[in-house]
Amino acid sequence: QVQLVESGGGLVQAGGSLRLSCAASGHIFSINVMSWYRQTPGKQRDWVASITSIGNTDYADSVQGRFAISRDNAKNTLYLQMNSLKPEDTAVYYCNLHEPDSIIQEFWGQGTQVTVSS
Repeated sequence: QVQLVESGGGLVQAGGSLRLSCAASGHIFSINVMSWYRQTPGKQRDWVASITSIGNTDYADSVQGRFAISRDNAKNTLYLQMNSLKPEDTAVYYCNLHEPDSIIQEFWGQGTQVTVSS
């Protein structure tokens, strides 16, 4: 059973920066993709960024050039560096783990709140 715990959310002024973390534990397959998603109350959960086990990254157009996803495999931790934050970035941010060789395959954290004020 994989456990994901997000942290690092908070209140920040527009134009500021924030760094989110996601600590993973449990039986984790070596081949996997970790991602960040975000969700505002009443709206769907949107994909933000992903990173593979070997470090290949992809970003949503809305955060391209502002956010940077990374991972530390030794610490089993996922990160999201958020720069030039906008009020539109306000949401609950969730960590996701996808394992192609797992029966369950998908795991989610509980989320961490990010609020960007203007």
